Amino acid sequence: MRAAIYTGPGKPLELKQVPDPKPKAHEVLVDVAGCGLCHTDLHYLDHGVATAHPPPLILGHEISGTVAALGPEVEGVQVGERVIVPAVIPCGRCSLCQTGRGNICAKMRMFGNHMDGGFAEQVLVPASELVPLPKDIPLARASIIADAISTPYHAVVNRAAVRAGEWVVVVGCGGVGINAVQMAQAVGARVIAVDLSEEKLQVATKLGAVGTVKAGAGTDVGKSVRAIAGDGADVAIEAVGSPATVNSAMGTLRRGGRLCLIGYSAESAPVPLHRIMFLEQSLVGSLGCRPVDYPKVIDLVRRGKVQLDPVISAELPLDRIDEGLARLRRGEGLRTVIEP
Repeated sequence: MRAAIYTGPGKPLELKQVPDPKPKAHEVLVDVAGCGLCHTDLHYLDHGVATAHPPPLILGHEISGTVAALGPEVEGVQVGERVIVPAVIPCGRCSLCQTGRGNICAKMRMFGNHMDGGFAEQVLVPASELVPLPKDIPLARASIIADAISTPYHAVVNRAAVRAGEWVVVVGCGGVGINAVQMAQAVGARVIAVDLSEEKLQVATKLGAVGTVKAGAGTDVGKSVRAIAGDGADVAIEAVGSPATVNSAMGTLRRGGRLCLIGYSAESAPVPLHRIMFLEQSLVGSLGCRPVDYPKVIDLVRRGKVQLDPVISAELPLDRIDEGLARLRRGEGLRTVIEP
């Protein structure tokens, strides 16, 4: 099969033929229809973040496709079935998994990190982890449900516990943040989108944001939010991953407000502890999505509460993956889907 091989940081992906994978016991082989490009891939390629499995490795963790072959002892799955592959595979046995928090399982494995991912024609997947996909959702575009859609669901619904009628500020409207706008709107919140890009703010408005703030030099984001939301936001969701945007997001909160971090950064950020104590504000992190929630996310997409088309900026074949990565580096568009 053809695959884009990661050989180490600072090096371009290598397109080449590799041996076809063969499913072992309890595994299935999936023909990859789509695999979304994510900033996580750039962390490996450009920023020196080490993959758990040393290179060579196939990156890509937002995967959809059809079941091509079954390994021994696989039950309840049929060849030809349309599926989404969750970005992270939990162990299923630890105390976190047993209490419904498999997304932070200490033994979890991630496609394109611990094992080969979806920037290839085929990928091996544990049969028990497949998520069936209804026929009325486009197969390749559904790949972004595996992360770019499901991660904001977990952040908005489970971690930030957003309620209908609340003011929610989303700081950073890229491939994940723009879907936090969708999710917060879907649960009935009043959403304010913050970004440097006027184009992304326009998309946020089309997806339900009732207010926007164009960040940048000379903009007081907190003051701009209060001009729209009065005392400030009930919830701020930070989807960039930088000390500056973390502080900016916290500065939008009202008394008793909640800050949820879904942007990744290896840096430390100074946190005004007096605000957290004196104003009873909360700070929580959010990672991925609980396995139990994938059917709920798919149902939101199926019913049109959350849309795929407005947030997919390009669909490219595997041999144009470098073009997609270049777009991601330049901050162009929202989500690019590679279709091997």
